[in-house]
Amino acid sequence: MSTELATGRTKPGAADAKNPDISDARSEVLSDAQGSKDKAQVLVASVDKNEPLVTRKELWSYYLYYNGDNGVGPLGYTQTLFQGLATSAGHDPIAGPGSSCTASNASGQCVLPWGAGTKSVASIVLLANGISFAIMTAIFTTIGSAGDYGTFGRWLLFVVTVVCWAAQYACMALTSPSRWQPAMVLYIVGFVSYGATLVFYAAAFPRLARNTPHSRKLRDKYQNGEISAEEYEKEESLEKNRISNISTMHSNVGYVVTCALNLALLLPPATANSPLVDNYVLALDNTYWVLLGIWWFIYQLPRPGPPLPKGEHYFTIGWKQIWAAMKTYKHLPYTFVYLVAYFLLADGLNTTGTLVTICQNAKFSFSFLTLTYLGLSQAITSTISTLGFWYIQRYWKISTKKMFVVTNVVTIFIPLWGMIGIWTDKFGFHNVWEFWAYNIIFGLFQAPYYAFSQTMMAELSPPGFDNMFFGLFGLSNRASSMVGPIVVQAIIDNTGNNWQGFPFLLALCSVASLIIWFVVDVEKGRRAAVNWASSQRS
Repeated sequence: MSTELATGRTKPGAADAKNPDISDARSEVLSDAQGSKDKAQVLVASVDKNEPLVTRKELWSYYLYYNGDNGVGPLGYTQTLFQGLATSAGHDPIAGPGSSCTASNASGQCVLPWGAGTKSVASIVLLANGISFAIMTAIFTTIGSAGDYGTFGRWLLFVVTVVCWAAQYACMALTSPSRWQPAMVLYIVGFVSYGATLVFYAAAFPRLARNTPHSRKLRDKYQNGEISAEEYEKEESLEKNRISNISTMHSNVGYVVTCALNLALLLPPATANSPLVDNYVLALDNTYWVLLGIWWFIYQLPRPGPPLPKGEHYFTIGWKQIWAAMKTYKHLPYTFVYLVAYFLLADGLNTTGTLVTICQNAKFSFSFLTLTYLGLSQAITSTISTLGFWYIQRYWKISTKKMFVVTNVVTIFIPLWGMIGIWTDKFGFHNVWEFWAYNIIFGLFQAPYYAFSQTMMAELSPPGFDNMFFGLFGLSNRASSMVGPIVVQAIIDNTGNNWQGFPFLLALCSVASLIIWFVVDVEKGRRAAVNWASSQRS
């Protein structure tokens, strides 16, 4: 197998773990095509030192993309529309075929024809989520790591973004209960492409953070001996957190603005009484994303990776990179422990969110207006908490891990809250006030969760291996989340009780959090990552 490396300046003493030029490395990780020695070739090419400095316009376009990509449509309303149509098309298994799931005397259970029998609507929604995450897993393993080469990563984000936009506009055709099956397909397409946008957008974050004016100044000071390695690491981590928190804040601001715009359709009688108002809301939300998201593709400066090696293909290189990356676990123990723990944590949190949403949708009869108010409460508190957590971290210079641990406590509390609902109707996501409290608490503590989890991954990733390790990060997030929905839907099918899924989710979140708290050492993991990246260049 022949390979080509991008040329660039390599500093002497590359094996030195403190060498900041490692931060400017890109890699090509390929398995030996001959297979004779069953080893991975790890080839690292340095980046041109004249790589463009991040401009204000580019950074703002990065923030605005996430402002539009806030998930209100593909993550929220599309599931509600799908679940609502499915519920209207289903029947009460207690009353029998021909009955209505929404009748005043309904049992609260709802099933649809499925295969040779029937399946509950909640199980079908969870199954759709599981299928979505399975497809995402296939995408990330096949082409995710290929984003390190050339401009492929840039075009990858553009394609999945356009697919998501198209799926959201196609929801205008979902106008009757008989179309619940197309609604399921469009939900899966929209959810998959939306999830892919988050991963490929996040993969651009480390490269962007390394090239801000502040990061460049820090590197120069370190090279000139003006600051110590410890100070450099701490300040660089704070810079990464700054960008991560501001982008997360923009996503929350976008959520608030989108929900506020939706009220312009959901409140006036002229539009609120239209049978297509929910479809109009989805189209409005999507248009907001289009108008804000397009600028990232216009103002993003070129920072291409090395060319794809001869004899390799974009659709096969990802599998080889993942296999080679997995072989590094002995050299990067803390990185891989974090990936495993995050695998469990993301599964627990994502599935918990889906299950609570299913209960919430049923409680409020799939009302887009009520869900918009709930979304506003979550988005406003998310914005406040993201800025508040960032201010607290910056003021007291608290480590990323300690901030992340605080959010983990609430991650465990949510499924515990739901589990109590198994034994009583007075608490455990049975009451209107609980869903208001849930959205506020989620906003206050889970919005920072996403920012800090991303920064944790950035700190534990070998510099220059951005797409490869963020591909594994995305894989941990998405691949895990096809397990939870499948297990929980099986539990619900067997028990007929949505709340019976919470104990399993509580166990997942608890185990994952304990591993992160007591096993993952970010400082040692960061140094091991830099050291390993450095050794590949020597």
